[in-house]
Amino acid sequence: MDQTIEKIEQTLQAKGVKLFALVDHSGEAEEAGMTMPPTKLLIFGNPKGGTPLMLASPSVALDLPLKMLVAQDSKGQVWISYNSSAYLQSRHGLPTELLQNIAVVDALAKSAAE
Repeated sequence: MDQTIEKIEQTLQAKGVKLFALVDHSGEAEEAGMTMPPTKLLIFGNPKGGTPLMLASPSVALDLPLKMLVAQDSKGQVWISYNSSAYLQSRHGLPTELLQNIAVVDALAKSAAE
């Protein structure tokens, strides 16, 4: 789990993408007296890439900045969940020529899974 998070953070930094927040859901659950498997949400993006998307389709602001959920199951397997650029295009009617602005999420998931 920690290696996956670290790999994602390093890849974001290398690509010049800002990590806005890391939400530790399992840590917050523990503080509330409950337990859950390790679960963290990374929130990241780049205003130079996101702003043109929001200008083209304002509803995409619901899904920006980009997010990636990293969760470990009871067997120790780490899972990565995210909204792909194709899904976001379909959901918000994004122009094809702007997809490269959010393609980092697909590349990031592929890289983290290796």
